[in-house]
Amino acid sequence: MTPVSSQEHERSGPDGLGAVPYIPLSKDDGTEDGAQSLGSLVSQATQHLSTLVRAEVELAKSEVAGEVKKGIKGSVFFVIAGVVGLYSSFFFFFFLGELLSEWLKRWAAFLIVFGLMLAVTVVLALLGWRKLKKLRAPERTITSVKDTAAALKPRREAAVERG
Repeated sequence: MTPVSSQEHERSGPDGLGAVPYIPLSKDDGTEDGAQSLGSLVSQATQHLSTLVRAEVELAKSEVAGEVKKGIKGSVFFVIAGVVGLYSSFFFFFFLGELLSEWLKRWAAFLIVFGLMLAVTVVLALLGWRKLKKLRAPERTITSVKDTAAALKPRREAAVERG
């Protein structure tokens, strides 16, 4: 496991996920900063950048996983409520059919209720279809990722152009 910078990083979160890697702020091997070669500094910078990217990915995974678990637990209640509501609607439509049968023949009353249910289904399906057609790609995220990738690219092309 990668060493961590503080006890806060060492703790596992409520979701049971482990610590997140970090970039050390100083080296404890006694080497002075002026005595290090350029290659060593570049190597350390590359290693730190790699660790930074991994840490960001791990942090994002940790946060998203925790929130997804909370969301799933909360959505179970909505699913149960939806199922109970769906089964309860059967009794409402049966009541409506019986109520209409007071003035119409029973078959006509239930046919009207069926037609009403079918019309509501079609309207809701069309509204859902319209909403789905409006979905777009996450443009800001795509732009941000492209900008980050461009900023992290080596500046070799600029050096070659100058040289």
